[in-house]
Amino acid sequence: MRLYLPATATDLHDPAGIAPRWGHAVTPALRAELPDEDEEGLEMTATLAAADESVRLIAADGSVPRRVVVVADVADAAVQVPEVLGEEQLPTAVELVSTVPWGDVVALHVDEPEAADDVRAAASGDDDALERAAERDLLWYDVVELADLRAELAAER
Repeated sequence: MRLYLPATATDLHDPAGIAPRWGHAVTPALRAELPDEDEEGLEMTATLAAADESVRLIAADGSVPRRVVVVADVADAAVQVPEVLGEEQLPTAVELVSTVPWGDVVALHVDEPEAADDVRAAASGDDDALERAAERDLLWYDVVELADLRAELAAER
């Protein structure tokens, strides 16, 4: 299953990979909610949901104010798809129940540095800033660029 995992710059430094957490995927619930959407549109919906959740993680850990979405292909056994969604959960919600090693990561999406002010304000609760951040494109990185990305984000601390 392809997962879109909300993350922070801090998460990228864990040598084991991405720890268990709630993430997003193209789920049966999402397909039911958006029956006319193509696969690319469904994947974008899951990506954007993870990006929004990344803002909440940044607020919690005080990380570099750039949204991070880790895209990984994992075994179905590593994911639990809730049968009933909580009131605040999106139809993309899934629970990652085991750590995703870096070898299972296929891509990373990260805000450009110019988004930092909006992401910082969004992490502080500014809804208008969250909307501005959501309108920004995320940059795409191949997992082989992880070391360079870590260095870039570490320099912004």
